[in-house]
Amino acid sequence: MSKRCRVTRKPMNRLLASTLIALLVLAGCDQKKIAQLEEGVSTEADVRARFGEPAAVYEESNGDVTLEYPRQPAGQTNYMISIGPDGKMSALRQVLKPANFAQITPGLSRAQVRRLLGLPAKTQTFELKDEEVWDWRFADGQEIKVFSVTFDRDGHVITTGTTLDPQESGQLGR
Repeated sequence: MSKRCRVTRKPMNRLLASTLIALLVLAGCDQKKIAQLEEGVSTEADVRARFGEPAAVYEESNGDVTLEYPRQPAGQTNYMISIGPDGKMSALRQVLKPANFAQITPGLSRAQVRRLLGLPAKTQTFELKDEEVWDWRFADGQEIKVFSVTFDRDGHVITTGTTLDPQESGQLGR
Protein backbone atom coordinates (compact mmCIF):
# COMPACT_ATOMS: atom_id res chain seq x y z
CA MET A 1 0.00 0.00 0.00
CA SER A 2 2.78 2.45 0.86
CA LYS A 3 4.49 1.66 -2.48
CA ARG A 4 1.33 2.64 -4.28
CA CYS A 5 1.25 5.95 -2.39
CA ARG A 6 4.86 6.63 -3.33
CA VAL A 7 4.17 5.86 -6.95
CA THR A 8 1.25 8.28 -7.09
CA ARG A 9 3.15 11.00 -5.22
CA LYS A 10 6.15 10.98 -7.56
CA PRO A 11 4.13 11.74 -10.71
CA MET A 12 2.14 14.33 -8.74
CA ASN A 13 5.35 15.97 -7.50
CA ARG A 14 6.75 15.92 -11.04
CA LEU A 15 3.53 17.40 -12.37
CA LEU A 16 3.61 20.15 -9.75
CA ALA A 17 7.28 20.87 -10.47
CA SER A 18 6.66 20.91 -14.23
CA THR A 19 3.72 23.27 -13.80
CA LEU A 20 5.76 25.61 -11.60
CA ILE A 21 8.62 25.66 -14.11
CA ALA A 22 6.20 26.35 -16.97
CA LEU A 23 4.68 29.26 -15.04
CA LEU A 24 8.09 30.75 -14.29
CA VAL A 25 9.16 30.41 -17.92
CA LEU A 26 5.91 31.98 -19.12
CA ALA A 27 6.30 34.89 -16.69
CA GLY A 28 9.92 35.33 -17.68
CA CYS A 29 9.10 35.21 -21.38
CA ASP A 30 6.41 37.88 -20.99
CA GLN A 31 8.79 40.16 -19.06
CA LYS A 32 11.40 39.77 -21.80
CA LYS A 33 8.82 40.53 -24.50
CA ILE A 34 7.56 43.56 -22.58
CA ALA A 35 11.11 44.88 -22.11
CA GLN A 36 11.57 44.78 -25.90
CA LEU A 37 8.59 47.10 -26.45
CA GLU A 38 8.57 50.87 -25.96
CA GLU A 39 5.52 53.12 -25.79
CA GLY A 40 5.42 55.61 -28.65
CA VAL A 41 8.10 53.72 -30.58
CA SER A 42 7.05 50.07 -31.00
CA THR A 43 4.54 49.34 -33.74
CA GLU A 44 1.59 46.96 -33.87
CA ALA A 45 3.79 44.66 -35.98
CA ASP A 46 6.41 44.70 -33.17
CA VAL A 47 3.75 43.74 -30.62
CA ARG A 48 2.39 40.92 -32.78
CA ALA A 49 5.91 39.66 -33.52
CA ARG A 50 6.56 39.27 -29.78
CA PHE A 51 3.13 38.26 -28.45
CA GLY A 52 1.56 36.60 -31.51
CA GLU A 53 -2.04 36.94 -32.59
CA PRO A 54 -4.30 38.51 -29.95
CA ALA A 55 -7.29 36.65 -28.52
CA ALA A 56 -9.46 39.69 -29.34
CA VAL A 57 -9.11 43.10 -30.96
CA TYR A 58 -11.15 46.08 -29.72
CA GLU A 59 -11.63 49.30 -31.67
CA GLU A 60 -11.77 52.30 -29.35
CA SER A 61 -13.75 55.51 -29.88
CA ASN A 62 -10.54 57.59 -29.91
CA GLY A 63 -9.13 55.65 -32.87
CA ASP A 64 -6.92 53.33 -30.78
CA VAL A 65 -6.99 49.58 -31.24
CA THR A 66 -6.59 47.38 -28.14
CA LEU A 67 -5.12 43.90 -28.48
CA GLU A 68 -6.01 41.31 -25.82
CA TYR A 69 -3.34 38.82 -24.69
CA PRO A 70 -4.65 36.49 -21.96
CA ARG A 71 -2.28 34.34 -19.94
CA GLN A 72 -5.03 32.26 -18.34
CA PRO A 73 -5.50 29.53 -17.16
CA ALA A 74 -1.85 28.78 -16.27
CA GLY A 75 -0.73 32.36 -15.69
CA GLN A 76 -1.98 35.09 -13.39
CA THR A 77 -2.02 37.96 -15.90
CA ASN A 78 -3.96 39.25 -18.88
CA TYR A 79 -2.53 42.05 -21.02
CA MET A 80 -4.31 44.75 -22.98
CA ILE A 81 -1.98 46.51 -25.41
CA SER A 82 -3.19 49.72 -27.04
CA ILE A 83 -2.06 50.83 -30.47
CA GLY A 84 -2.67 54.50 -31.35
CA PRO A 85 -3.99 55.82 -34.67
CA ASP A 86 -0.34 56.39 -35.66
CA GLY A 87 0.26 52.61 -35.45
CA LYS A 88 2.51 52.91 -32.37
CA MET A 89 2.01 51.21 -29.02
CA SER A 90 0.47 53.74 -26.63
CA ALA A 91 -0.08 51.52 -23.55
CA LEU A 92 0.58 48.04 -22.20
CA ARG A 93 -1.53 47.12 -19.17
CA GLN A 94 -1.78 44.03 -16.99
CA VAL A 95 -5.51 44.12 -16.22
CA LEU A 96 -5.95 41.47 -13.51
CA LYS A 97 -5.71 43.71 -10.46
CA PRO A 98 -8.05 44.97 -7.72
CA ALA A 99 -8.61 48.41 -9.31
CA ASN A 100 -10.05 46.73 -12.41
CA PHE A 101 -12.02 44.17 -10.38
CA ALA A 102 -13.70 47.09 -8.59
CA GLN A 103 -15.11 48.23 -11.96
CA ILE A 104 -17.08 45.00 -12.31
CA THR A 105 -20.47 45.95 -10.94
CA PRO A 106 -23.96 44.41 -11.11
CA GLY A 107 -25.63 44.91 -14.47
CA LEU A 108 -22.52 44.83 -16.67
CA SER A 109 -22.74 42.44 -19.63
CA ARG A 110 -20.44 39.52 -20.38
CA ALA A 111 -18.92 41.54 -23.24
CA GLN A 112 -18.19 44.49 -20.94
CA VAL A 113 -16.52 42.22 -18.37
CA ARG A 114 -14.46 40.48 -21.06
CA ARG A 115 -13.40 43.88 -22.37
CA LEU A 116 -12.17 44.95 -18.90
CA LEU A 117 -10.49 41.70 -17.76
CA GLY A 118 -9.85 39.62 -20.86
CA LEU A 119 -10.44 35.93 -21.32
CA PRO A 120 -11.22 34.08 -18.06
CA ALA A 121 -9.28 31.07 -16.84
CA LYS A 122 -12.46 29.04 -16.37
CA THR A 123 -16.20 29.26 -16.96
CA GLN A 124 -18.87 27.17 -15.28
CA THR A 125 -22.58 26.94 -15.99
CA PHE A 126 -25.05 26.18 -13.20
CA GLU A 127 -28.22 25.21 -15.07
CA LEU A 128 -30.47 24.81 -12.02
CA LYS A 129 -29.67 28.34 -10.86
CA ASP A 130 -29.58 29.79 -14.41
CA GLU A 131 -26.16 31.25 -13.67
CA GLU A 132 -22.71 31.24 -15.20
CA VAL A 133 -19.46 31.94 -13.31
CA TRP A 134 -16.22 33.19 -14.85
CA ASP A 135 -12.93 32.90 -12.92
CA TRP A 136 -9.60 34.71 -13.38
CA ARG A 137 -6.41 33.67 -11.54
CA PHE A 138 -4.23 36.53 -10.32
CA ALA A 139 -1.33 37.24 -7.99
CA ASP A 140 -2.07 39.45 -5.00
CA GLY A 141 1.29 39.99 -3.36
CA GLN A 142 2.53 36.53 -2.44
CA GLU A 143 -0.90 34.88 -2.73
CA ILE A 144 -2.52 33.35 -5.80
CA LYS A 145 -6.23 34.22 -5.83
CA VAL A 146 -9.28 33.78 -8.00
CA PHE A 147 -11.62 36.63 -8.93
CA SER A 148 -15.08 35.31 -9.84
CA VAL A 149 -17.98 36.97 -11.62
CA THR A 150 -21.48 35.47 -11.56
CA PHE A 151 -23.82 36.25 -14.46
CA ASP A 152 -27.60 35.80 -14.57
CA ARG A 153 -29.45 34.01 -17.39
CA ASP A 154 -29.42 37.22 -19.46
CA GLY A 155 -25.63 37.53 -19.20
CA HIS A 156 -25.46 40.38 -16.70
CA VAL A 157 -23.31 40.53 -13.57
CA ILE A 158 -25.08 39.55 -10.34
CA THR A 159 -22.13 39.30 -7.94
CA THR A 160 -18.35 39.15 -7.74
CA GLY A 161 -15.96 37.65 -5.22
CA THR A 162 -12.33 36.87 -4.50
CA THR A 163 -10.92 33.73 -2.85
CA LEU A 164 -7.58 31.98 -2.49
CA ASP A 165 -6.89 29.77 -5.50
CA PRO A 166 -7.77 26.21 -4.38
CA GLN A 167 -5.31 24.82 -6.98
CA GLU A 168 -2.37 26.56 -5.33
CA SER A 169 -0.86 26.48 -1.89
CA GLY A 170 -1.82 30.14 -1.74
CA GLN A 171 1.76 31.37 -1.75
CA LEU A 172 4.09 32.30 -4.61
CA GLY A 173 7.56 30.89 -4.48
CA ARG A 174 6.74 28.01 -2.12
